[in-house]
Order: sequence, then structure tokens, then C-alpha cells
Amino acid sequence: MSKTIGVAEVKRHFSEVVSEVSKEGEHFVIERKGKPMAAMVSIKELELIEKQKQKEKRKGLLAALGAWDDFKELDKIIALIYKKRGEARDRKIKGVL
Repeated sequence: MSKTIGVAEVKRHFSEVVSEVSKEGEHFVIERKGKPMAAMVSIKELELIEKQKQKEKRKGLLAALGAWDDFKELDKIIALIYKKRGEARDRKIKGVL
């Protein structure tokens, strides 16, 4: 669970707050006028957060690339679409017979 601390208090007790974060793994939410503005976490936790963000970005791209892997007849469906579009008399499509 995070501790909440005001900006002025962080300024007054900065070294103690840093020690709690780095040595004890404490989390602090820093507020200004009662509104959360920032958070203080250990370097180790920040690195974990950044790695997770990178995984999510890669996962998103891979998901987009592999989205049709389970659709085994996709090539047949695409070919059928092009065939039907090519057969349509009311629509001219460049490069399609």
C-alpha cells in the first residue's frame, strides 16, 4: 500500500523518504493541495514497470500481426472476394481481371 505525502513534507524529509523507498520498498504518492501529482518508487520497481510497458507494446504489435493465425481459410476468402469484385459489372477495379 502506498503512503500519501505532501510536496512540502517531501521537501523537508527528502532523504528519509528516499531511504524508505530504496531500502524498504515503500511507495509514496506525492500530493499538491490534496491532488496526486507524482509517485516515488524504487529503481528496481521502476525498471519492472518499464519492462512491462515494453512487453505490452510488443505484445500489441505481435497480436496485430498474428491476429489472423487461427483463421485457416483466410487466403481462400480473400481470393473469393477478389474474384467476386472482378466479376462485378458495375465496378471497375484496376489490376483485377
